[in-house]
Amino acid sequence: MSTNSSYYLTFSDPFSSHDPLVSRKLFLLRNVQVLELLLALFAFIAIHSLRQKKHYGLPVWPFLGMLPSLAFGLRGNIYEWLTDILSRQNGTFHFRGPCFSSLNSTITCDPRNVEHLLKNRFSAFPKGSYFRDNLRDLLGDGIFNADDETWQRQRKTASIEFHSAKFRQLTTHSLYELVHKRLLPVLEASKMLKESIKGVDDFADEFIRTRKKEMSLEGESTKRSDLLTVFMGLRDEKGGSFSDKFLRDICVNFILAGRDTSSVALSWFFWLLEMNPEVEEKIMVEMCKILRQRDDNGKGAKVDYEPVFGPEEIKKMNYLQAALSEALRLYPSVPVDHKEVQEDDVFPDGTILKKGEKVIYAIYAMGRMEAIWGKDCREFRPERWLRDGRFMSESAYKFTAFNGGPRLCLGKDFAYYQMKYVAAAIVYRHKVKAVEGHKVEPKLALTMYMKHGLLVNLINRSVSEIDQYYAKTIDDGSSV
Repeated sequence: MSTNSSYYLTFSDPFSSHDPLVSRKLFLLRNVQVLELLLALFAFIAIHSLRQKKHYGLPVWPFLGMLPSLAFGLRGNIYEWLTDILSRQNGTFHFRGPCFSSLNSTITCDPRNVEHLLKNRFSAFPKGSYFRDNLRDLLGDGIFNADDETWQRQRKTASIEFHSAKFRQLTTHSLYELVHKRLLPVLEASKMLKESIKGVDDFADEFIRTRKKEMSLEGESTKRSDLLTVFMGLRDEKGGSFSDKFLRDICVNFILAGRDTSSVALSWFFWLLEMNPEVEEKIMVEMCKILRQRDDNGKGAKVDYEPVFGPEEIKKMNYLQAALSEALRLYPSVPVDHKEVQEDDVFPDGTILKKGEKVIYAIYAMGRMEAIWGKDCREFRPERWLRDGRFMSESAYKFTAFNGGPRLCLGKDFAYYQMKYVAAAIVYRHKVKAVEGHKVEPKLALTMYMKHGLLVNLINRSVSEIDQYYAKTIDDGSSV
């Protein structure tokens, strides 16, 4: 007799428990496992991104590129942040923006690359459409925003005017009026000098209307010698007068070039001067030496406590020019500038550039590179600009405060003259002291303004103090 037996094995699903407590624990266990997987994935991505910092200069995140690091840099001093990266990357690195943006760019402060951009391959690196489109509302088609024929025409006209004898005479006269008839009386009265302009367009339009009215009343012998008047008298390629919009662009571009850049440079100069009193003393001694030369070759000359320096005397101020150059090296009026790659190219340092890519040369960072200026690159030391007591300029591709190549600043000599004239008139009469506790830091802008301005107290120099500086020029027996 055979017996057939059937066995039924029943397996219970441990995850199908009807016990609420067990179900809750199992649910939590599932979520913990998912969280662990996500954390592991994030850790992997973070470690991978951070490892790329050594090679690329900054972490490269999926989809976001280097944007998170840029956002962090913008919270502080963006120029110092950029300087630190360039220093680690030997002067050049490629910024990778988010995959959905157009932020990809090559950033450099290597003088070889800068010379390549500004001189050797000038035509291959225009300002480009990105720069023009973003600044068109402010700069229009002015010289700073233009390329090709539009830029060449403006530069040629401006160059002729800048080098004319009449313009130099006008400059000397204008500076005397502005400094000795307006600026110094205001400073001495302890009043704040402020400008109130409703808008750039309104200001420029009114200026142009006024000049047109003046020109209609002037005779040939009394015509002004200035850039706006010159452009008003020219004809465009069709033989007609330039439009008011074009004249407005000319006006705004040259006002920004001649006013903002010089005033910003002087602000940083006076702040640095307070931090370095030994430099201020040397400037005073230099001015006193020059004033001693006025009468009888410096022998028994009468002390002038309210001097008006002449053009030749300003020219002799080598140490003052060195101090101003040192201020511009550390705090250039234009901290970074921008170009666009017209065709595939390669930088002298081997960096590959692709057509359409943006290139930024970091002028602020250049002044803080040990490889360029030595271990004392962060020190304010005017002596680095002097050779046997004479001012000696550096290569425009090492000291790029005035640009270089075909776009070298047309008003460079005028800017130095203007800054020296103003600085000499103020320093000789006053000690400039920043208000205690006032925070000084750069503002993120096209021009390196001070974020909070420069609040100062002016302390008049006494007659006895000026006499002491004169005595020092007699003691050392040196001449300028």
